[in-house]
Amino acid sequence: MSTDQLWSTRDVLTLAARHRPGALIRTGRKALGWRQADLGARLGCSRSTVSRLEQGSLSDLALIRRAAGEVGVPDHLLIASLGLTTRMVPKVADDPSPAQEDPMRRRTVITAVGLATPLSLLGGLETALAVTPDPSGSPVPLDARLAAARTLFDAGRHTQLVEDLPGLLGDAHHAAEARQDVDYARLSAAYTLAATVLNKLGAYRQSRLVADRATTYANISGSPLAAAAAARELAAVLRHQGQEAAAQRHIEAAVARVEATGLNNAAQASAYAQMLASSAYTAAIADDRDQALAMIREAARAARDLPGQAPPGRLFPITPAAIDLYAVGVHWSLGDAGAALEAGKGLHPAQFATAERKSRMHTDLARAWHLRGRPEQAAAELLKAARVSRSEVRDRPPIRQIVTDLQSSHPRTAGVRELTALVGPTR
Repeated sequence: MSTDQLWSTRDVLTLAARHRPGALIRTGRKALGWRQADLGARLGCSRSTVSRLEQGSLSDLALIRRAAGEVGVPDHLLIASLGLTTRMVPKVADDPSPAQEDPMRRRTVITAVGLATPLSLLGGLETALAVTPDPSGSPVPLDARLAAARTLFDAGRHTQLVEDLPGLLGDAHHAAEARQDVDYARLSAAYTLAATVLNKLGAYRQSRLVADRATTYANISGSPLAAAAAARELAAVLRHQGQEAAAQRHIEAAVARVEATGLNNAAQASAYAQMLASSAYTAAIADDRDQALAMIREAARAARDLPGQAPPGRLFPITPAAIDLYAVGVHWSLGDAGAALEAGKGLHPAQFATAERKSRMHTDLARAWHLRGRPEQAAAELLKAARVSRSEVRDRPPIRQIVTDLQSSHPRTAGVRELTALVGPTR
């Protein structure tokens, strides 16, 4: 088979349409008769790195491009496989892609992999992740739509946000066809927001895909802040998948990139403080006590000169109080309920600008009280959280589990009955 024939086969076009650059690289490597070690030698990396790249578990865009060039993947197929266009790959008429699957079959597959999120919340987002949606045709500028979507997240309006994301992603992809760095940064921001809400809802398999795409487009844009935002969400999903070491590597690399900017303005300083706090929490999840405590102290120092309320529109709206809230999570993750409650004793809702953050303050304190074995205090904090935003209690699987535990083990404890009435039974 000639090279031209290889890259125009139905199988290859299907791989590009399904956004699988690693599989295209594997196809080219095998056509050349190379082993993974052979390609690794040309790239200056190990065989295992090539294996991860081909499997799609490595999102290093520079390495993907180099590998594709080595094995002869045509540029138009590589671009299409990275999701940068929906028009360069001819449609494969009988391709059994996710978009053409029976909806009932898709729902069955999702259920089978143990998705914790109510399926009604996912709406059309699942299909939008399988096949890039067409532009919505909205006359509203993309920046304004991104801001509006973020407002929905901040208000805890998860259902509406998930319903709006397919159109937002379609428009962001359409804008990125101009191949401008700022458009790629906006596309990364759209995927980062999608990863953020999917992480909150417990849809970790979908979030991993989305966070990888956010990282890819952030790298293309060249923006260290966009890359930091994407790395934060990718680290979050890696933590939930039990890959704490990989999560920590992503966060540490993002911290270094942000620090390399020189921290010459408030936006960069905020990003640096945020990534330090995320690094601390990731280390705590990995039970690395010394690193977690060192990082949260460093985050507090980095945030001490930031304003008490972040300016509107800031990518990382971190504040000194937000760092204290991170400290609650760090100590809770390390199993020290007393230290968590001590870290949060000075927090109050007025320090936080959005319903999402106000409610998060209460749910984090509830986790600490629950860890300490104080059901009444845990129920009281969850009630406060639900009164601010019921979705922050109802839609988050770890918080729903605490409500379930209280309903099961402490049904007569003050506040539990009212909590059940407010958010509904979880069993």
